[in-house]
Amino acid sequence: MRSITLQSLLTLIKYKVSMAVTFTAITGYIVYIGSIDYHLLQLALGVFILAGGSSALNECQESKYDARMGRTKHRPIPSGEISPQQALFISLAFILTGICILYFFFGFVPALLGLFNIFWYNLVYTNLKRITPFAVVPGSLVGAVPVLIGWTAGGGYLFESTIVFIAFFLFIWQIPHFWLLMVKYGEEYEQAGFPTINQSISPVSLRMIIFSWVIATSAFSVAIPLFLSNISLPFFLVIFILNIIFVALFARLSFGKVAKLNLTKSFISINVYMILFMILLIIHHLIQS
Repeated sequence: MRSITLQSLLTLIKYKVSMAVTFTAITGYIVYIGSIDYHLLQLALGVFILAGGSSALNECQESKYDARMGRTKHRPIPSGEISPQQALFISLAFILTGICILYFFFGFVPALLGLFNIFWYNLVYTNLKRITPFAVVPGSLVGAVPVLIGWTAGGGYLFESTIVFIAFFLFIWQIPHFWLLMVKYGEEYEQAGFPTINQSISPVSLRMIIFSWVIATSAFSVAIPLFLSNISLPFFLVIFILNIIFVALFARLSFGKVAKLNLTKSFISINVYMILFMILLIIHHLIQS
């Protein structure tokens, strides 16, 4: 059996994506609890390991497609750093460990949500995106579930308006986020056999569609007083200004003097916007408590 380096393992579990998933789960926990305690470490560990296992399983599922794309051909499985059998064992071990941590420390609901996300990501979305470029719409549900895991881990009711609002914000945000990736690497996806939105929509229309989703994300986040209690005017103004800056920047990148959508800067801006919004939610609930 070949040895596995730490770098190969981190790449296999897509540690950056797993960290982002963990961050949203942490946000849900703090928003409900209103404080930071030692259980947060248990939650972070469980969610990170579970997300890493799901990512590793995804790489097992898509290794033959990864081998056809320049962006992914150096991943551990197609490059030969990790065998498919080793990767499958790692993925299953991580998934089982993550589920056990969530179940034993936080109960049935967070663990069930974790299992649902694996089902939706690895069985539904992963297969659906080989059929249609619009798989990103149902696939965006994957990004909304981790914040629900954090919320319920803290003891919150799954369908309370506050967490439904945050989860739906993440759901909407994911759609332009994913489409920007698909546009940026469209040719590689097509060479690997994936259908892309670039094939059926003109560049101008595509920019308009992505920008429309950005506007929808921004408009929904500004509706925050309808869903969260004790929203102060200064906090709302900070959220409002953040959205004005984000939309103006994205409009400039999409329709300004640049000949086409500036994909790298647009992708960075939409991710920074989400992170700042979530941090503001954390700060608000820490202060309120």
